[in-house]
Amino acid sequence: MPDAKILIVDDHEDTLYAMESALAPLGYLLSRATSGDEALKQVLRGQVGLLLLDVRMPGVSGLDVVRHMRRVEQTQHIPVILLTGFGADHELTSTALGLGVADLLMKPIDPWTLRTKVRYLYDAHRRRLPLEQEARELRALVKDEAAARAARPALPHPDTRVPPQRDPRDATPRRTGHRA
Repeated sequence: MPDAKILIVDDHEDTLYAMESALAPLGYLLSRATSGDEALKQVLRGQVGLLLLDVRMPGVSGLDVVRHMRRVEQTQHIPVILLTGFGADHELTSTALGLGVADLLMKPIDPWTLRTKVRYLYDAHRRRLPLEQEARELRALVKDEAAARAARPALPHPDTRVPPQRDPRDATPRRTGHRA
């Protein structure tokens, strides 16, 4: 996913501009959304490698976006940094971490801190993608091999002679098969 973008989601234009300015020196492809609905549409279209997401927005909240992403296989591993301007909140932190959010940052955001976290999470996600692709391919191979094996008829045992079986009630051996 060389063209994966960093999606910045906030309902305030000034915050979007500030974050784009802070991240521009990294050279990553940046995209923006101003609502949770718009963010979900972009994420589901693919090519998002990291999501910077405001918690409280009109309509679909940042937490709702994350809840939806975690239920969809292709989006459940995209790293998310939640952003809030309402200060530290134990319940929010607990809920966010429970949803697998990578980090929670308080506004105003220090540009150096933002760049450091974004660089680490985005690069880690990009390194993980080829491994996920290889795992999918291996699972498909195993599934195909199992299906092929199930479709093949069972081969008879090379020795067609059946050894004599003893009847536990009788001490004399009896033959259960025939000789070839």
